[in-house]
Amino acid sequence: MREGLSVDSASPSHQGHRYPAEVISHCVWLHFRFPLSFREVEELMLQRGVVVSYETVRRWCAKFGQAYANGLRRRRPRSGDEWHLDEVFVKINAERKYLWRAVDQDGTVLDILVQNRRDTAAARRFFRRLLKTTRTVPRVVVTDKLPSYGATHREVMPSVEHRCHQGLNNRAENSHQPTRQRERVMKGFRNTGGAQRFLAAFSGISPHFRPRRHLMTAHDYRAEITVRFAVWDQVTGAVGRPAEA
Repeated sequence: MREGLSVDSASPSHQGHRYPAEVISHCVWLHFRFPLSFREVEELMLQRGVVVSYETVRRWCAKFGQAYANGLRRRRPRSGDEWHLDEVFVKINAERKYLWRAVDQDGTVLDILVQNRRDTAAARRFFRRLLKTTRTVPRVVVTDKLPSYGATHREVMPSVEHRCHQGLNNRAENSHQPTRQRERVMKGFRNTGGAQRFLAAFSGISPHFRPRRHLMTAHDYRAEITVRFAVWDQVTGAVGRPAEA
């Protein structure tokens, strides 16, 4: 994470917006980093002297959330060669859907995809999306015992080692926990497209500010978070935290 601190020429354009990039990026950060509603972000910004409506915050998150997440992903070190895949059901408008997730051996989220089913066609779609997104082929794929994984593995990446065991896939299963927490706070998702958009941005932004604190001293943690905020400012085009009025 300490690499690549040069100016990011691909930062999203904030031209035409009333508020500067640092205010917009701060609101997006608040919503995706913490379990805050748009109205709660509005209130926090008002306390700082920034008058912005919750609808404006919602539009900013929809417009810039994924762009910011993509920028952070481009700054990440190369992903590991051991992929852990898992799927869990999510309730969307009272219907059961499935959230497919892949992480590497370090717990870094590689991609997520919300789908209607957990069959071979859904697994094939997710495998191919992963290969396109990461532009690499793993050394080993770790999954649970869902038969769809085995069939898809033999079709899409037969040369890659496949380890199929329920107890080996804790990394992917643990990676679902922040999503479950947000799902409860948000009281579910209204539609599949909205769930995909939020979770894709959330899985790129939230982990950026969650280093493995239990493995660090307080000094090292503060230093690492400082670097990550610097990366965030460069990715979003902000020059600093929004000042109080």
